[in-house]
Amino acid sequence: MLQLTRRLTYSPTRIHTSGSSIRLRGITSTDYVQCKPISCMPAVRQITTSHEGVKRRKLNSSSISHRRDPSTKMPLLVQEIEDEPSVPTKLELTPVEDTLRTLLLDVAKHIDTAPSPPDAESQVPVPDELAKQPITLRFTGGWVRDKLLGIESHDIDVAINKMTGYQFGLRLKEYLEIPGNLEKYGLESIAANEKQSQKAGATNKSKTVGGLHKIEANPEKSKHLETTTMRILGLDIDLVNLRKETYSDDSRNPQMEFGTPEEDALRRDATVNAMFYNINTEQIEDFTGRGHEDMAKKLIRTPLEPYQTFKDDPLRVLRLIRFASRLEYTIDDAALQAMGNQDIKHELRRKISRERVGTELEKALLGPHPHEAMRLVFSLGLYDTIFSDPAVAKEDHYTPDIEGWSILIDTLEEILSSGGVLQENLARDSEESYLAWILAAVVPYRDAPRPEPAEAGKKAPPPIPVTVAREGIKTPNKISDVINAAVRNQTEISDLVDKVYDRKRRPDKKFEGEDPAARDVLGMAIRRWGTSWRSQVIYSLLVEFADNQGQTEAIERKYIAFIEHLRALDITDACALKPLLDGKALAKAIGTPPGPWMKDALDVVMAWQLRNPDRKDAQQAIEEVKNHQANGELTFGLVRHFLKLTIRPLFIKAAPKTVTEQGRKITTEQLPPKVTLQSMDDTTNRPWKSSKDAFVLNILRWTIKSLNEQRISEIWPLVIPPILTLLDDWETKYKQLGTELLTFLLKSTPTSLLIRTGLGEVFEEALLPCLTYIPTITPEEESIPLLQALYPALLILCKVRFPDDKTRRTKSLDTVIRKGIIYGHTHCSPNHPKILEILYDQLAISLDELGIDSVKHVKFILPMLTESLSDATGMATVPMLESSATAMQALIRNSWPRMVVYRGEVLKGVMFCWLRIQGMEGMDGLEGELRECVRLLKISVEQEDECDFEKECEGFVAVDGRLRGLFA
Repeated sequence: MLQLTRRLTYSPTRIHTSGSSIRLRGITSTDYVQCKPISCMPAVRQITTSHEGVKRRKLNSSSISHRRDPSTKMPLLVQEIEDEPSVPTKLELTPVEDTLRTLLLDVAKHIDTAPSPPDAESQVPVPDELAKQPITLRFTGGWVRDKLLGIESHDIDVAINKMTGYQFGLRLKEYLEIPGNLEKYGLESIAANEKQSQKAGATNKSKTVGGLHKIEANPEKSKHLETTTMRILGLDIDLVNLRKETYSDDSRNPQMEFGTPEEDALRRDATVNAMFYNINTEQIEDFTGRGHEDMAKKLIRTPLEPYQTFKDDPLRVLRLIRFASRLEYTIDDAALQAMGNQDIKHELRRKISRERVGTELEKALLGPHPHEAMRLVFSLGLYDTIFSDPAVAKEDHYTPDIEGWSILIDTLEEILSSGGVLQENLARDSEESYLAWILAAVVPYRDAPRPEPAEAGKKAPPPIPVTVAREGIKTPNKISDVINAAVRNQTEISDLVDKVYDRKRRPDKKFEGEDPAARDVLGMAIRRWGTSWRSQVIYSLLVEFADNQGQTEAIERKYIAFIEHLRALDITDACALKPLLDGKALAKAIGTPPGPWMKDALDVVMAWQLRNPDRKDAQQAIEEVKNHQANGELTFGLVRHFLKLTIRPLFIKAAPKTVTEQGRKITTEQLPPKVTLQSMDDTTNRPWKSSKDAFVLNILRWTIKSLNEQRISEIWPLVIPPILTLLDDWETKYKQLGTELLTFLLKSTPTSLLIRTGLGEVFEEALLPCLTYIPTITPEEESIPLLQALYPALLILCKVRFPDDKTRRTKSLDTVIRKGIIYGHTHCSPNHPKILEILYDQLAISLDELGIDSVKHVKFILPMLTESLSDATGMATVPMLESSATAMQALIRNSWPRMVVYRGEVLKGVMFCWLRIQGMEGMDGLEGELRECVRLLKISVEQEDECDFEKECEGFVAVDGRLRGLFA
């Protein structure tokens, strides 16, 4: 029978028996239970162990009086119950872990039997009593804890009793370099450089041993321990020495010394992390005496007094938060109180590098319970300590709005754990969930002012939430970019969510502009936001929660409707959609070199694809663009895009002063523009002249060629300014281009549009001065292409302006003949036959357009033509003479009633030309034209009775027989 000598509580950590006493270790009390035989009771039977645990005896309190005299001889009733499982003392290693253990033990044996090389001596002295001991190795910390919890771990800290990690690593490498040793452990080689080392040991199938990486201690940042890392057999190994820390009164940095396992365990962050696995003895060692007990209680507490533990290394605050959230353990009250201490917060901010802070936070948020980690951060008042820019003084730092932040993270936790629409579509994996928590962390900075550039013209710093994340927890660029995009696009996302929700609720409501719920609008928005759009939508959702507390359900409904609409349209992966056309194909179809314009143009193609998901033939799209199919949706989409976003920005500074923004004629009196050096600077006002932006002229040409009468009014205000700007330019080549483009435009312009906008007169006023661009004022090589483009433009302008008004059309044609052809012939010397050729070609066309009204011009035109055909100067060319003969035919044909009077002058020019070319080769064409002149003249004059044209011709032949061929 057991006699209770004193009431006590203990942990069944370790039991040592001696005689009839059972002494319990692992408790602070020195009390113990004695077992004494009692003669009045039969011997107690031996308690055996079941497969579920150890049977123990429990006092049956229901059968004991609470006022029982402790001196009574009545025996206590004992009830036999099942005890909790006994504390494990050994671990079952995986094959890889067992191979590593064997390797490390072999290395230890090698070290014990071979002296250390001089260059591996430690700067930290080894105590004499320790130096005599053999190498003892232990797996420490989290690996032991995770092993006891049945959690797989690939990170192993190896503690060495009398060597630094770097020393041991060098000896390990030395051992493996001995021929035949690698093969013992299924290995083949040791990494010879950094590139090989990065790949080595990545998996348990890797046959290469990674190189050693020494991480120096940095006591100023509470990084007290030098460690050496390596990778082998798919395991990340940290080699460290057992140590103790000795603090002096005049320094806050500890003096590192080799320590005992007990000393090393007591300086660790938590009791559950302070257990070792001795690979020499294959035993679990709990030197704090509370590791097993705290694991059973799911309790996080420090081995030593909490305040001093955190004071020594403030990073332990975040480590305990991570362990508590990951393991679902409770932090000891004393530790919690110390973690929230202002001194500890100050030390955490001052001493710990932000890289280490970020690493701990990342591990916590990537763990199974990130919400608990964030809750602890908030409840301990650590938000400002962690999420702040350390480079900014506290008094100058923006104060984040953390009111209601705990509710915000509670709401986020509900969303991410619900398995609903938002979680399934916005936080599909651990990475997106992690981003959600990071974005939630910066929501309190949502209203922070946007930083201004340090200097005018310089790029502004990133938004404060980005800086806080980048500098406060050292988020990598990838994460910082997501935060930047989320902050930048938050308003657009929120507005679009509202519009889509409104369209879904009220589909019959009229709207202005593009349909916000349309597939192309939403698809292009997603592509504009980028691949992180899901995280950006979460940020927008959280911002709305924070700004509208109490409306959580209504806001959530909006965003659910938004996501469901995206899913219904099948555009959640719009970012991955590839354009049917690539930049080179599009540039080739348009006829311009590739350039920066392609990116936005391809967005137009993508929007077209989104509107037409069934159109998947790339060649069909190319043909539509290449052939200027004006009715094609893709073509017109590109036209509208180019005019708005590509052409207009480059022409805006030199826009004409004769038209309004709506593409109408300005009817009020305008002062002439002020001419300054700046206004004459083409690099500023006319960037389309530079080689970099000259591509826009080809795009403008393609755009105008792609217009049709049905849609030209939609883009009229956009297409007119660049054409007039070109016509108004001082360089002839740009006037020529403007003239050609105007001709294309007028072919698609309805008369009503020209009349309504009043631009017919504006165009005429821009074109007519160009008629004077002739030699010698203008070089012939510049004048020729301008005149060739100018006259067709004036003719089509006349036809479009006055399709039914014969009087005004005639007046316009008269102007062209007088101010253009007659003026040009008068001022252009005969030694420019190419110019005359153009004038005569256009004269023939104009006379045919005038018809009988050409009569008024006979007395001016006939001498011109006769002079050219006679070629008194000998400068004429055959093409010029043919053009002159063609113009003479048009004059005869349209002014036939007056030909009886002027027949002699007509024949004069024709006969002189005929006689001059006799005997020359290659004159068949010209001779034919001259004969046609005679034939038309004969028809015209034979209608008059008093004229005998045949007799007159015979008389000419009688004088010069060579004329017989002309009159035949």
